[in-house]
Amino acid sequence: MKVAILGGDGFCGWPAALHLSDQGHDVVIVDNLSRRAIDAELGAQSLTPIRSIDERIAAWKEVSGRQLGFENIDIARDYEVLLDFLIREAPDAVIHFAEQRAAPYSMKSSWHKRYTVDNNTNATNNLLAAIVESGRDIHLVHLGTMGVYGYGTAGMKIPEGYLDVEVTADEDEHGNPTEPHRISQEILYPSNPGSIYHMTKVLDQHLFAFYAKNDSLRITDLHQGIIWGTHTDQTIRDERLINRFDYDGDYGTVLNRFLMQAAVGHPLTVHGTGGQTRAFIHLRDMVRCIQIALENPPSSGDRVKIFNQMTETHRVRDLARLIAEISGATVEMVPNPRKESAENELHVVNETFLKLGLKPTTLSEGLLQEVEETARRYADRADLSKIPARSLWTEQQHAGEPATPADEPAVVG
Repeated sequence: MKVAILGGDGFCGWPAALHLSDQGHDVVIVDNLSRRAIDAELGAQSLTPIRSIDERIAAWKEVSGRQLGFENIDIARDYEVLLDFLIREAPDAVIHFAEQRAAPYSMKSSWHKRYTVDNNTNATNNLLAAIVESGRDIHLVHLGTMGVYGYGTAGMKIPEGYLDVEVTADEDEHGNPTEPHRISQEILYPSNPGSIYHMTKVLDQHLFAFYAKNDSLRITDLHQGIIWGTHTDQTIRDERLINRFDYDGDYGTVLNRFLMQAAVGHPLTVHGTGGQTRAFIHLRDMVRCIQIALENPPSSGDRVKIFNQMTETHRVRDLARLIAEISGATVEMVPNPRKESAENELHVVNETFLKLGLKPTTLSEGLLQEVEETARRYADRADLSKIPARSLWTEQQHAGEPATPADEPAVVG
């Protein structure tokens, strides 16, 4: 099928584009390269050297014999250009990675909060409106986050998107008194976002529910855990295809960050007590999940299909101890910049992907060492001053617009 990948130059979008292309799909990347501009804003480049988008695409053609398309479109601002793209290219499916993806970045200042809401929410609504206006029957697959649920379980496993509830009523639908009776309903699982970034993903959920109900759009929303790992079967074929490896306090995900710290001899920085339990998924499983979602679309008129895209959960301090045992690194407890519970449990249902054939890549010493080896290989590119997390949830900071080429970036993979 023809697949458009919005945010296809980013951390998730690039390996997903290569994987789907390798599976034989006709893939077009849509991105305005803003994640690269944010690197310039933060002064924190990827640990791994990222080639230009033209070099990446040329390298994939050389390695695989397959062509990736590319269009530079700001989908949060250039609605007419996006609409023209959908009509002209007529994709069968659109994979939506096109959002600012970092919780710490979204909490850096009032500007970053406003930017994240403007960018993410406009991008999603523009895409949904453009699909409707195009008249095309396009399956939309969106990368959401486990963070929409919050990090408490209320004594139960978190279901896949929806919760069956019962309420007691003592009136009928016309307001007339009746004997108390039970009414069953199915609702979106109550959201409890922990950052502005996570809040935008909650807003996405409600936009999807509306457009599925009102316009019969076919939508799959993937609530993903924290990604770890560096390589997929495609990115490992040539260094020019290598994926991002973010280690800084804004974009570095916790497990990859620990492994990078171990590789360069830096203490593993554990925030607070380290009692936060998080959901994880390996990069290789992420691209497989995107493929599975594409192959199992909802029908027109169905509710939004929601999958929990994760394979295992771990407590942060336990991960730090594991990495320390493997690598000999030390562990350093540092103040937690986030406003969150010091300890939490997390039990999650992820049955749908397992039933559809996903064979999870779980935490293993070999794969952990693979990531550490990648970090060690590029250790000379590390700026240790960028490791500390400097976005503080409890301080309302003011900042003007970045004086870099970021210029309110609008598409981030």
